[in-house]
Amino acid sequence: MLLYILFFIGFVMLIKGADLLVDGASSIAKRYGLSDMVVGLTIVSFGTSLPELIINILSSMQGQSELAIGNVFGSNVANLLLILGITALICPLPIKRNTILTEIPFSLIATLLVGFLANATLLNTRTELYISRLDGGILLFFFVLFMVYIYNIAKTNKDEVLPDDNAEMMPMGKSVLFIVLGAAGLFLGGKWVVDGAVHIAQSLGLSESFIGLTVVAIGTSLPELVTSAMAAYRRNIDIAVGNVVGSNIFNLLWILGISALISPLPFNMMNNADIIMMILASTMLIIAMPIGKRNAIDRWNGIVFLLVYFSYIGYLVVRG
Repeated sequence: MLLYILFFIGFVMLIKGADLLVDGASSIAKRYGLSDMVVGLTIVSFGTSLPELIINILSSMQGQSELAIGNVFGSNVANLLLILGITALICPLPIKRNTILTEIPFSLIATLLVGFLANATLLNTRTELYISRLDGGILLFFFVLFMVYIYNIAKTNKDEVLPDDNAEMMPMGKSVLFIVLGAAGLFLGGKWVVDGAVHIAQSLGLSESFIGLTVVAIGTSLPELVTSAMAAYRRNIDIAVGNVVGSNIFNLLWILGISALISPLPFNMMNNADIIMMILASTMLIIAMPIGKRNAIDRWNGIVFLLVYFSYIGYLVVRG
């Protein structure tokens, strides 16, 4: 019974945690002249990726590789299709040129890199596929490159950032406190929701891979969903989009890299279909820009994203 109570409390903590995180991050962006996109790609992405990180560390330590890999792949598909789809229904999402040309393609490249590393052993005629510790190191190396890129654009664009009248300028201590409390709320809320959801799924006799790609993936994506939805509602579009793109890069390079360093992750050939789905979702996002108004993800794009996502969930159910 306690598990179910924590399950519902977790949803409340997710909503409040996202609210605090967006407030604190927006305040820091305004104080230091950082763009909302930079904050969304770093501070907010880190906070909303905490549930994925904890789940994957625990899964790797316990040898549950299918859950760890399914969590990352499923979360990334949910971020791009489910979260951006719902967020676009709340408010059309205009995307800046730099995000279209750099951050989104970087996320796509990260997906291709993970797919290549996971299948690289096929070149040695080995039947076992896995993401090794060396592969984990390579993923973390590219994550460091991404952070260097973020640092450079933060420095370059600092003087070009326009003041955001919608963001409250809070004292620095209060901003940091909001971020810490928000991240803590997201972490605990996400963990309690996932624990409850996994218990329910296991009681129904579902497989570990299916749980990772659906229940756990959606559960650990709830912080991104709530944060992006809150940001879109407040018209902090760059934080809404940066959170999703940044979280995907964090998941593939940082979280999967750390997980592989802890313990090599055996890779199921069946998961290549999920990599293809991530590539398709990223491609849909890129294509949506020129055909939308003002390089934006419009509401009808959001509907298409959601239809594709639920079709993917249907495929997972059939696949078992």
